[in-house]
Amino acid sequence: MAPQTRSPLFGFAVVLLGATLFGTLGPVSAFVYDTGMEPIPFAGWRALLGALTIGAFVAWRITRGTERLLRPRDLLPSERRSLAIAAACGAGLNMAMFVAFDRIAIALALLCFYTFPAMVATLDIVSGRERLDPTKRIALALAIGGMVAVVASQLDPSAGVAFDGLGVLLALVAAVCQTIYVTVSREGYRRVPADQATAVIIGAAFVACVVFALVTGTGAAMTFPLTNPEVWPLLLFAGLFAAAIPSLCFLIGIRAIGGMRAGIVMLWEPVVGVALAAVLLNEALQPIQLLGGAAILTGAVILQRTTPGRDPRTTGAGQAGEAVEEDALALHVPGGP
Repeated sequence: MAPQTRSPLFGFAVVLLGATLFGTLGPVSAFVYDTGMEPIPFAGWRALLGALTIGAFVAWRITRGTERLLRPRDLLPSERRSLAIAAACGAGLNMAMFVAFDRIAIALALLCFYTFPAMVATLDIVSGRERLDPTKRIALALAIGGMVAVVASQLDPSAGVAFDGLGVLLALVAAVCQTIYVTVSREGYRRVPADQATAVIIGAAFVACVVFALVTGTGAAMTFPLTNPEVWPLLLFAGLFAAAIPSLCFLIGIRAIGGMRAGIVMLWEPVVGVALAAVLLNEALQPIQLLGGAAILTGAVILQRTTPGRDPRTTGAGQAGEAVEEDALALHVPGGP
């Protein structure tokens, strides 16, 4: 198939769609937990339904002759390694984040998680890809100061929310996993079609959840949906609209406009998540938390805007002459035209 070029606008639009859909995860998870389903089983079933959806999409494209199935032997060792790392990070992110949603306020979990754009930029600086100039120092100070403000405010009993160190730590672990995922997904396994890579990554999250449940002796909890049919509408929504479609959009976006720019657009997710939590769950942030969150997002945006990638293939500047993956799926995402 001839390579296709996509404008940066396409990449931004796809990532924005993914961020909007990912923003529904917090409230959806809260509703699921209210039915009695535990975080790890929910993460596992969401991943399973998402992987099945993407798998069906891959099969459809293969039968139409618009895509060729890549097998492990078709990949270089470095590509297999990068995809394995991405899958492991995806699994860790899912388990950590859903437990965090159960332990701390959704808004706080999202604010902790969205330190990952600053982490991506910091990793570039430490690895020598970028220089730590005064602008970047200010951005880092804003991000770190904002996180201190958000977390420290939870220690105040008048805030109405008890501090849960494990919940905050898990959200930060999820941020680290996302940082590694973005880093390796830029070029590490670029020859793997986005939908096939997404199916592998989401499928790995399901396997990890099942293994975790069995090892911890909570395997019976994985059968919750089989005896509680009322949870299925939420699971189906989460699998399709909060797993399959946004995961695919995010990977396409990373490849189309680069990890840095994709990270900026993904900052829309906490805005959606916080707004939905306030409307649907009556969650409200204290003023100091709002200021801390604004500082985190401001610092992340500054870092992203002032830290372009060295490789033109991973930045918007290199879009005009690059094939943004031979089968970047254009607008053919599940549920799309």
